[in-house]
Amino acid sequence: MTEQTERSLTEPPDSRTRPRPRPRPRPLGENRLWPRSFTDRLTTPLPGLRALARLARERRLRPDPAALGQVPALPVELGPLPVVDATTTAVTWAGHASWVLRVGGLTVLTDPVWSRKILGTPARLTPVGVRWEDLPAVDAVLISHNHYDHLDAPTLKRLPRTTPLLLPAGLGRWARRRRFTHVTELDWWESVELPGPAGPVRCDFVPAHHWSKRTLTDTCRSLWGGWVLTAPGGHRVYFAGDTGYGHWFEAIGRRYDGIDVALLPIGAYDPRWMLGPVHTDPEEAVRACGDLGARAMAPMHWSTFVLSAEPPLEPLHRVRAAWESTGRPREDLWDLPIGGSRVL
Repeated sequence: MTEQTERSLTEPPDSRTRPRPRPRPRPLGENRLWPRSFTDRLTTPLPGLRALARLARERRLRPDPAALGQVPALPVELGPLPVVDATTTAVTWAGHASWVLRVGGLTVLTDPVWSRKILGTPARLTPVGVRWEDLPAVDAVLISHNHYDHLDAPTLKRLPRTTPLLLPAGLGRWARRRRFTHVTELDWWESVELPGPAGPVRCDFVPAHHWSKRTLTDTCRSLWGGWVLTAPGGHRVYFAGDTGYGHWFEAIGRRYDGIDVALLPIGAYDPRWMLGPVHTDPEEAVRACGDLGARAMAPMHWSTFVLSAEPPLEPLHRVRAAWESTGRPREDLWDLPIGGSRVL
């Protein structure tokens, strides 16, 4: 653990102290040693056997079958990617936590899942918002954590093995075993810079209220988090990855002021007693946007995979109502359809 992270973890969550200047970016492709476990980063304890037994007893793993009748109404508008140049920042929602970000002349993917099905879930409800063959050359991939709905090996196999992968600490070995040659692992509050035609694009790895697990024996063996991307011209995009609600949002907002848009999860939240610590519901996502000081919010992590018990359209209705209750301008809620884009 770095000195910067140790200090961040020991600071009181409600501290209003101005943080020290952000550290200089680390080298790309750096080989590093990490602790065997990141369990000390958990915000709340993971559920045990008693909680899993309750979940099975209540049978609230999936929506009521009648609610699945809402699936045809899920918003999908497949269209071309926006035309951009090196001074433009654009976001396109491909579904779930997969975004095509055009920043500083670069094309960056977040948690890319182009597969029809992932382990342990039914097939996706909606198509991928951007056809793989319509993607520009991918300049980098950002991964938030190793859960199967965020780290999809079949999708990554489609990429050239020289594609830069920016990963949470502890995931580098997984990527190198799959012959990726440009692998960078970061701890919380660390960053790297991607060279671009308009200047470097800074990518900062930031904390999240979540966890990691991919097999029966690797619980919390790698880190989890979100990303803040800063374009050469100053545009700033926050990608939350997967997270519950908590004090990290205010901490991120203090360190990275002027976030233009926050890509925040609003789905996979029911039942709350089980999923509340690790998945924001729509109202919490709107609150998190305020904590971050972000100008606009783009909802994600809904309408793609059936991961929990809420009806498919409920997250959209609730996030719109929660946003309206804040009095913020309606145009700053970017409730995009899958395949939709916005340009800064």
